[in-house]
Amino acid sequence: MAPTVAWHQTAGSARHNTRVSGRFAPSPTGELHVGNLRTAVVAWLAARSRDDGFLVRMEDLDLAQSSLEWERAQLVDLSELGLDWDGEIIRQSDRFAIYRTAIEDLSARGLVYPCYCSRREIRQQIESAVSAPHEMPGAYPGTCRRLDPETQARKRQQGRSPALRLRSDHQAREFFDLRLGRQQGGVDDVVLARADGVPSYNLAVVIDDAAQGVTEVVRGDDLLTSTPRQVLLQELLGLPTPRYLHVPLVVDAEGKRLAKREMPVTLRQLKERGWSQQQLLQILGQSLRFSSPGESVSMTMLIDRFDPALIPQGPMDWTQFLGD
Repeated sequence: MAPTVAWHQTAGSARHNTRVSGRFAPSPTGELHVGNLRTAVVAWLAARSRDDGFLVRMEDLDLAQSSLEWERAQLVDLSELGLDWDGEIIRQSDRFAIYRTAIEDLSARGLVYPCYCSRREIRQQIESAVSAPHEMPGAYPGTCRRLDPETQARKRQQGRSPALRLRSDHQAREFFDLRLGRQQGGVDDVVLARADGVPSYNLAVVIDDAAQGVTEVVRGDDLLTSTPRQVLLQELLGLPTPRYLHVPLVVDAEGKRLAKREMPVTLRQLKERGWSQQQLLQILGQSLRFSSPGESVSMTMLIDRFDPALIPQGPMDWTQFLGD
């Protein structure tokens, strides 16, 4: 079913004059940690190695936690590592009307339904559901997909505000990853807007990438399973599908996500420990196999050596670089 709006055109006010390829899109809800900075470096190198444009976008959908103070701090950290960007900073909080219009477009085509399930209920449903062959692990089982009007009215009377979900086709979607090659994954009925009306990340990111002319998305591989959902949304909204490069995460010695309270993981914390930006850049280059241990590096040198095929398959153990 064709979209009724050409989103890559109508949202084009965010385009920049330079040819755009890559972007880094953090959430301004705190300090960037080493994993964030490593991904940002890879995204920047990928774009600049082709002499393409590079954007920074603030994904501040979480209005309660996001702040301009955190945004400014993140931009300073990126600059201190030697990253620059083209054009103005776009904030998702300024684009809610665009996302809602996209939901209205999908709804007019019968592709949206209200979901009254709580997170606890969804968790219980997933644990007891039998997944279809193409569905992703932990896929929403479609409990509210066929609720009759009377049941919906009763749930509203009970004070439940619904999230809005996409009525997907539950078929697998393929995409190409520059490190992993051809990938395939299932799609469930992804959330388009939360119960409080805030648009979802999956919807906002595909609209913004197309609007800004992004042709390559570099991000952590924890988002690998979300990519098929985004490919489906791109199809339904008539948007191009970019290339992807999912970068392995930075973890602790036990393979867990970094925790700022347990070890120095931010640029500020590392400075307090006596590190320089050059030291961090050396370690990031080494961890990506773009440079050798102890070798002096620069962003210019790393641009010349950038090759997605060199990036290790497994996560980076940050603790091995901290010493005693």
